[in-house]
Amino acid sequence: MLNLLLIIISSIFFTGIISKVKAKIGARKMPSILQPLYDVIRLFKKGAIYGENISFIFKIAPIIYFSSIITALLFIPVCNKVGLLSFQGDFIFFTYLLGFGKFMMIIGAMDTGSGFEGMGANREALYSMLVEPAFFILFGSMALLTNRTSFNDFFTHYHAFNNLSYAISLVSIFVLIYIAMIENSRMPVDDPKTHLELTMVHEVMILDNSGFDLGIIHISTWLKFSIYGALISNFIIQEIWPLYIKIIMFFATQSLFALIIGIMESFRARNKLEKNPQWIVMLSAIAVIIFLTTLIFTNKIILD
Repeated sequence: MLNLLLIIISSIFFTGIISKVKAKIGARKMPSILQPLYDVIRLFKKGAIYGENISFIFKIAPIIYFSSIITALLFIPVCNKVGLLSFQGDFIFFTYLLGFGKFMMIIGAMDTGSGFEGMGANREALYSMLVEPAFFILFGSMALLTNRTSFNDFFTHYHAFNNLSYAISLVSIFVLIYIAMIENSRMPVDDPKTHLELTMVHEVMILDNSGFDLGIIHISTWLKFSIYGALISNFIIQEIWPLYIKIIMFFATQSLFALIIGIMESFRARNKLEKNPQWIVMLSAIAVIIFLTTLIFTNKIILD
């Protein structure tokens, strides 16, 4: 249960830290770190409004999306503690759980019959499809390196490779940060603060969601950020450390992750829409470099 508790606690503060960093850099009055939580509570107090032409798919999509993320986080090891659900090949099941939740949100958006929401859903489906190979190649490389196929076994045996693991960790963290940005529709592929429907991705896809439904969509975003932060923390936390040091490093990693996102969104402009596919495919190219490096150093491929 420690894994679940730590991820949920860190998710509550994650977007608040991002907002504070962006406000500080923009010389604006900084909101409370719990302001996103207050906003969601306010949404929970409101009733959801549904259009006359929507079906049950639109109504159940947010709940299924939220449930898929809650289930997915049960696979994540935290502070070298095994996830509540763990088995060989669980990283594949984890990926498709998140994919299933996003699929429900996409068809929910299309169920509204709105041209704008369909456009946003199309873009989000494309970006998710393009970024998925990077995730698989990255963790496929770890499976090759450790001869294990579960999240817990990856990180239990990963740090035994010392210099190689340090080098791979840096590049893997870079890739995971940008995967998290793409999966949550943040800079540089999308701007959550924009109000121009023609260039919006995630925000226009959930344009018709309101009240409780919109609240759990926001919570799902927090949890997804925290899940990727937990994966990043596993590259840093060492098994020999005492538990209290591991917990401190977990929250430090999550805070640093949020800080990096806040800085990136403050200084980086959004990509042009037509450039996004090329930029996302770049992550897969970096993951392929990790894979080839692993092949060479594990003597599974020999270069003359």
